[in-house]
Amino acid sequence: MNSQRRNFLLGATTAVGAVGVAGVAVPFLGSWNPSAKARAAGAPIKVDVSKLGPGEMLGPIPAWRDKPIFIVRRSDEQLAKMKQGEGRLADPASDEEQQPGYAQNDTRSIRPDILVVLGICTHLSCSPKFFPKIEPQSFDPEWLGGFYCPCHGSKFDLAGRVYAGVPAPSNLEVPPHFYESDSVVVIGEEGAA
Repeated sequence: MNSQRRNFLLGATTAVGAVGVAGVAVPFLGSWNPSAKARAAGAPIKVDVSKLGPGEMLGPIPAWRDKPIFIVRRSDEQLAKMKQGEGRLADPASDEEQQPGYAQNDTRSIRPDILVVLGICTHLSCSPKFFPKIEPQSFDPEWLGGFYCPCHGSKFDLAGRVYAGVPAPSNLEVPPHFYESDSVVVIGEEGAA
């Protein structure tokens, strides 16, 4: 009888211990899941670009992973001038992997007229300013339009490609994105390009 009691107590203690371990493990493992706020910060965003005119920028839109997004509609003149300035660029062919494969082209975009880049300078993470006009500027007498970071003097063309000889080491990053329709771009995930 003593052995039956011992086996019963051993079994009961084991069962209670297993329930206790499960009771502790479930909330612990659940705490590894990202919070609703974290999921929302990393979630894709949709942006309507239908009202964006040639030569205009929409942004910054600081809604994707707490990083500013610049969306630029380039005019035909701006697209033509981008080719002329390639000799002044550090990485004109975008050889460094700072864009998805579908944006590794002359315009660094899916659609030649629309540029989508992170608005963060690759030097010290400042936010460059948009200077769309093709005209001499105080920081560049042969300016062909693009982005200028006044903090340390980095310059990027209208495809977000970095100029040679500036502090920024690389081009502006192109986030994953796709077009849901002609007027809506989804930023933060890849789709049918």
